[in-house]
Amino acid sequence: MTELPTGGTVRPITRWGEPVMHAPCRPVEVFGAELAELVADLAATMYAADGAGLAANQLGVDLAVFVFDCLDDDGERHVGAVCNPQLSVPEGRDRVLDDSEEGCLSLPGAFVPCPRADHATVIGVDHTGAPVRFAGNGLFARCLQHESDHLAGTVFGDRLPTRARKRLLREAAMVADDFPPGWPTPESR
Repeated sequence: MTELPTGGTVRPITRWGEPVMHAPCRPVEVFGAELAELVADLAATMYAADGAGLAANQLGVDLAVFVFDCLDDDGERHVGAVCNPQLSVPEGRDRVLDDSEEGCLSLPGAFVPCPRADHATVIGVDHTGAPVRFAGNGLFARCLQHESDHLAGTVFGDRLPTRARKRLLREAAMVADDFPPGWPTPESR
């Protein structure tokens, strides 16, 4: 299990609808203190929001990097950071869809079923530039797909049929007052 950098700052989470959430992120090309600080901030914000993963554009930064800390269906905990991820999922007869509920920290409090492959693999490099490969099933597979989508400029609502998307947005609007704009902030935690 990889460890994430500690000591990060909890930052406001960017909401759906902001341009940075709907455009592909730039590849990470420079590995150093600035990237390590961003990854530490991603981790601190993810933990403060009780999330399973968080992409850089969810902090308003258009760089192709995400962090995660979640369990797979076997109870194994996966923790790490991936820059410039390349996602692969089974295809053809090997592909099995999981229609579990999904949510997003950029649209807090709303959950709807979203079909995803029940297994996923991501390769890339970590925040130090070292090669990484992560693979898993269940929630972890969903997390890898969800965060990789973010970096491609896709929010999971884009994958939903119109009726499900409307339900998601209606549910988010009903709980919007429970979450301050840009939650969590250092002042709110």
